Amino acid sequence: MPVAESLESWAARAAEVAGDPQRAIDLALAIGTVAPTPASGETPALFELFRALGRADLTAARVVEAHLDARAILAEAGHEPQAGTWGVFAAEGPGVRLDAHDSNGAFRLSGTKPWCSMAQLLDRALVTAHTAGGHRRLFEVELRAEGVGVRSGEWIALGLQGVPSGAVDFDDVVSSPVGADDWYLDRPGFAWGGIGVAACWLGGAEGLAHRLLSSATSTTREPDQIALMHLGAVDAGLFAARVALDDAGRRIDDGRAEGNEGRLLAARVRIVVATVVEDVLRRVAHSLGPAPLALEAEHARRVADLELYVRQHHAERDEASLGRRIVAEEPKR
Repeated sequence: MPVAESLESWAARAAEVAGDPQRAIDLALAIGTVAPTPASGETPALFELFRALGRADLTAARVVEAHLDARAILAEAGHEPQAGTWGVFAAEGPGVRLDAHDSNGAFRLSGTKPWCSMAQLLDRALVTAHTAGGHRRLFEVELRAEGVGVRSGEWIALGLQGVPSGAVDFDDVVSSPVGADDWYLDRPGFAWGGIGVAACWLGGAEGLAHRLLSSATSTTREPDQIALMHLGAVDAGLFAARVALDDAGRRIDDGRAEGNEGRLLAARVRIVVATVVEDVLRRVAHSLGPAPLALEAEHARRVADLELYVRQHHAERDEASLGRRIVAEEPKR
C-alpha cells in the first residue's frame, strides 16, 4: 500500500509542516488520494499513519485526520467526495445552535456552529445541524458559499495555533444532506473516527518520548534512576496503547466493531490512549524539567499542541460514560 510503503516519507513531510496551516493542507490533499478508509482491510496501517504524522507534527496530524475522516464519512454514505480540502464540524456548544430547514426538498442552514477548525482555509465541510422532530443530520456545505461567515479573532490558544477552531455563522446557506436523520452518530464509522483521533494523540506522545530518550542517552550527562524510571514507564505505557490501537484496527477490519461493540471499543481505546498520553506529558515534564519548555521551540510547541488536542477526550466524563454502558450491557450477557 502506498501509505505503508512510504510512511517515513509522509512523516518527513509532516515534520516540514512545523505548525504551518497551509503546509498541513497541502499534505492533507496529497495523502487523501492514497490513504485507506476504515474497514478497508488496512485500518491498522491507517492508524499507523496517524501516529507517524502525530510524532512529526500535531498540526499536520490534526488537519490530515479531519480531511481523511470527511472523505471516509462520504464514502460510508455512498457519496463521491468533491475535490479540495474538507473538515468535519459536528460539535455543539452552549448558547449557539445550527438548524436545517427543508424547503421543498432543498435544505438551508441558519444559525451558528462552534468549533469549526480551519474553516477560513478549507473548501468544504460536513456539518451537523438540528432538524425537525429533535433530530440531527449531516450536511455538505461549500465554505465559500453566500451566507457563510467565518468568525476571526476567537482562537487564542497557545496549542495548535495554526488550527483555529472558532465559530461559523450560517445565514440561509444552501446545503446537501449526507445520510438520513441521526445517521451521522449511529453509523459504525463514528466510533472508528474517534479511534483515529486517538492515534494522532498517541503519535504526539511518542514524539515526546523520543525527546525523553535523547536526554537519557545524551553523552553529556549520565541519567539518574529517576530519569530511567520515567523512561521505562513511558515506554511500557506507549507499548500498551499501541497494542490496543492495533487490536482496534484489526477488529474494525474483521467486522467486530460495529454497533454497540464498536462504540464500546472506541470508548475503551480512547480512554487507554488518553490516560497514557497524559502520563507521558507528566513524566516528560518531571524528567526533563523546565529547560526544554523554555528553550526548545519544537518541544514547547509539541507539549502545548498535545495538551490541547487530547482535551477532545472528556476525561472523567468519558470514563463515567463507559461505566454506564457496561452496566447497561451486563443484563444482556
